[in-house]
Amino acid sequence: MKISGFSFVRNGEKLYYPTVEAIKSILPICSEFVIAIGKGDADDHTRELIAAIDDPKIRIIDTIWEEKYFKRGMINSYQTDIAMKECTGDWLFYVQADEVVHEKYLPIIEKRCEELLGDERIEGLLFDYVHFWGDYQHYHDGHGWYPNEIRIVRNLPKIHSYQSAQSFRWFDTYDNPRQETDTRKLQVARVDAKIYHYGWVRPPHLMQNKRRSLDSVHWGKSRAEDYYSKAPEYFDYGPLSLLGQFKGTHPTVMQDMIERFDWQDKLQYTGKPNPYRKPHKHELLKYRLISLLEKVVGHIGTFKNYKLIK
Repeated sequence: MKISGFSFVRNGEKLYYPTVEAIKSILPICSEFVIAIGKGDADDHTRELIAAIDDPKIRIIDTIWEEKYFKRGMINSYQTDIAMKECTGDWLFYVQADEVVHEKYLPIIEKRCEELLGDERIEGLLFDYVHFWGDYQHYHDGHGWYPNEIRIVRNLPKIHSYQSAQSFRWFDTYDNPRQETDTRKLQVARVDAKIYHYGWVRPPHLMQNKRRSLDSVHWGKSRAEDYYSKAPEYFDYGPLSLLGQFKGTHPTVMQDMIERFDWQDKLQYTGKPNPYRKPHKHELLKYRLISLLEKVVGHIGTFKNYKLIK
């Protein structure tokens, strides 16, 4: 059995993505790791940092992001596919540039892939998620954040990245990652492992820059630039007391980034949300009530792009 890792990134260093950490976190169980690196800004050194890992298993594909695909996040899926379709493994393990796997899960993941290799019903593996917010001690445990997602798929030509690269689907005929015809959900099995998502943990000014970059590939570059030219310089995470407190350990590969954490004075740990900004979803009474209900009855109305096979 062979597992290939894959991902994509652009301007990862300057936007504070843990890209190197993401790659290193799954590299021990991968026979190769393919990453599509988009040409970034002159002051970004993401490619050099990844090359400096200096592991023969890592293969870099240099790409150019075409602005015509900066619509509803489709560029993210196209870049994901570029890397995925160059993989040669039986199973393909996808980590986004802000997703890291704890080393304690690697034997579990590898064993699960071995167990299911011969079961052709299973087209992917479903992971649990921990979505960190603001710092490394708080995470979202309420409604509105996807609790599970597909991160390992079989190496089959009809499987493609879906929508804005959040998930994967089977396409009988493929035109674009947003199509809803000639496509179906993948049949997946659970793996007892978590993805640690650090996409909302960075200094507040860089969080605002990251949002600008993300919105530009969903809204279009000109609309995003216009919006953020009038936006505050710093992202307001709001009171972290509304979130869950993380009691576990972080992946070893994240220790250097955690030691560089120096924006405590820019965070709000208690009190009420700033009334002069649009509230975050988890701050609204409606969603807080739904979150309480979900703790009793399970998740309600969350994005579920898979068919779970038990």
